[in-house]
Amino acid sequence: MRPSLFLIGVGFVTNFLDALGIGSFATTTAAFKVSGTVADERIPGTLNVGGSIPGLVEAAIYITVISVDRLTLWSLIAAAVVGAWLGAGVVSRWPRRRVQRGMAIALLLTGVFTALRLLHLFPAGSDALGLSGGRLAVAVVANGVFGALMTLGVGLYAPCMGTVALLGMNPAAAFPIMMGSCAFLMPVASVRFIRAGAFDRRAALGIALGGVPGVVLAAWLVRSLPLDAVRWLVVVVVLYTAVTMWRSSLSKTPATRAVLLADKSV
Repeated sequence: MRPSLFLIGVGFVTNFLDALGIGSFATTTAAFKVSGTVADERIPGTLNVGGSIPGLVEAAIYITVISVDRLTLWSLIAAAVVGAWLGAGVVSRWPRRRVQRGMAIALLLTGVFTALRLLHLFPAGSDALGLSGGRLAVAVVANGVFGALMTLGVGLYAPCMGTVALLGMNPAAAFPIMMGSCAFLMPVASVRFIRAGAFDRRAALGIALGGVPGVVLAAWLVRSLPLDAVRWLVVVVVLYTAVTMWRSSLSKTPATRAVLLADKSV
């Protein structure tokens, strides 16, 4: 159960980036894949279980320092939690090959969303700090979908920020929404992953132990880092990991052959 210094370091670095709005799921997945420390089919559960405590700390910081309409905030958080509960129930039972392909697609989407944000192709938004009526309903449905995709490793940050900006909100108001959503949905999703045993205990503990100081440090240093350069580096790493994950799903290991036979028999 004792996590290695490498796993604690991964938790520190990836949650440091998470608190800067870059996200931690894609970077943590890349670290696990390159090092081979976590089996592919256990990565989604490990991300959610390990990121729960750092996510709560992060949300506490941003919800208190950035203003946002409370009805909008808690409606979107609740939608993400429901989506995560439903999504985790499905993903926790997936076989290795399906998880590998699902995560490859998830990483590709994360890289695309991040690149679009860096190229300023997301809508700029306005000064509104909340939504109402039909726009709020659209945002709730969208965040529910993002919450479900989080259980597969699709980062919620970029699509959530793009959605609220598209609907007319100030993009800065997305920070408490997206971080609050992750903070509440990850413990909920973790319950299902833990019940199914679909996570790596040592890695999850390492992410939690390293993640909390990473989040706290990032809150103090956010203004002194070249964030765009870091985000472009993340895009490259994420796309490389997506290709690697997809190639792994093509290898005919005994477990993969068993899944293929099961799929053909249905």
